Amino acid sequence: MQPIKAVIFDLDGTLIDSVPDIHAAAVKMLEGLDRPAISLTQAARFVGNGVGKFVERCIDATGQGDSAVLARAHADFREHYHADPSSLTRPYPGAVTVLDGLRAAGIPMGICTNKPYAPTVAILETLQLSAYFGAVVGGDTIVLKPDPAPLHLCLERMGLDAQGAVFVGDSETDEQTAINTGIPFAFFTGGYRKKPAEEFKAAYRFDHHDALLGLLGVG
Repeated sequence: MQPIKAVIFDLDGTLIDSVPDIHAAAVKMLEGLDRPAISLTQAARFVGNGVGKFVERCIDATGQGDSAVLARAHADFREHYHADPSSLTRPYPGAVTVLDGLRAAGIPMGICTNKPYAPTVAILETLQLSAYFGAVVGGDTIVLKPDPAPLHLCLERMGLDAQGAVFVGDSETDEQTAINTGIPFAFFTGGYRKKPAEEFKAAYRFDHHDALLGLLGVG
């Protein structure tokens, strides 16, 4: 492996456990539509492909719906989530230590997520994580992952290219994004993946963030 020159992180399920707040907003959305609530486990399975797909999965799980229902559901979810995206959201144990270690080593960091930009920034600010990242690309900034364009844009905004970069993520979408971008993938097994961990193709894999700096040869 060549020396690490940049580390780009996915957000949900990688650095932070955000499903409790996403679930809370989804329950409010469904209640407004006179639909049953989804479980926290269902919410975790539904994330990863952008807000539109998340809302669609919520509607499909609670009785289907036409385009008008989906449009209202999407608007309602955004309203509820943007109003309170971080009350229940926390960094994973050891995640901040990783960020501190990379910063101490002088390695630039960025965020590339399918979460919309506004709640992404709000969460980073609330959790006091904003200062670690030289660029933040959200799901509504350009296109959604696994298209490689968001990851390339994140690196470009950091003044870098893909050479020497690593993408850290937790899901099938992140795995494919790294493949499509042609950079090594560091896989966190404890996030919101849908397929078995052993099926992921990754240059690095870790079950706890305490292991990541050592895997990357930092510190």
